[in-house]
Amino acid sequence: MGILWLIATLLLVHSCSPGVCMHHGIVGGKVSIPHSRAYMVYIRDSETKTACGGVLVREDFVMTAAHCNNNHLMVYLGVSDTDHLPQGVAVHPIPHPKFKNKPGHDIMLLKLKTPATLNKTVKTIALPETENAEISKNCLVMGWGWQNYDKESPSRVLKEVNVTLIDSKNCGSADLICTEESNGPSLGDSGGPLVCGDFAQGIVSYYINESHNIYRSMYTHIAHYLPWIHHAMKTPTQQPNETWKGKLDKLI
Repeated sequence: MGILWLIATLLLVHSCSPGVCMHHGIVGGKVSIPHSRAYMVYIRDSETKTACGGVLVREDFVMTAAHCNNNHLMVYLGVSDTDHLPQGVAVHPIPHPKFKNKPGHDIMLLKLKTPATLNKTVKTIALPETENAEISKNCLVMGWGWQNYDKESPSRVLKEVNVTLIDSKNCGSADLICTEESNGPSLGDSGGPLVCGDFAQGIVSYYINESHNIYRSMYTHIAHYLPWIHHAMKTPTQQPNETWKGKLDKLI
């Protein structure tokens, strides 16, 4: 399973330069109305051009998949068409400490070095309120990935598709939720959100080819990581200014 997962996750990340991605992403579905998913974030390594999706969860934090981590990540807010990217924002990656390039813990926060200015094209999305909150089975997944599972056809415009959650006991792990359909996320859609109701409930992680034309898509279950998320997003406490006397006391 570990090798298969690594291959799948590598495939879910794609390299795409502006002007080259000429088709619509996500297998099936439709093109999103421009800026209707204002929480969506386009993530790209500035050197390799490897791209992922993500969501803005606070003015200063983006959430994505840990396997999207790279050396020179930039995030682009308010994107509809990747041919027309705004100025990128540098980030500090915070992958889950237990992520080890195998199933589990595939979640990462990106701390924006310049907080976002919220407006009609840049908005945040709500996270689950509790770990055990009921999840709507009717969900939406979106991204700029490939439109076919078996050949390269990445997107320059955001695309979305409706999917239905299956019983979590079929997902193989407590920190995963999943769907099983002929349509859904494909190559390049890693890190994008699974939105159920008004909440981001999952993060695109990988998929498994169950049979001809049927794929099981696996999503990191965000609610499972709420304690870690809240801890990682805490504003560091300002330390009181140290006096000269305090410094001298340490030397004595």
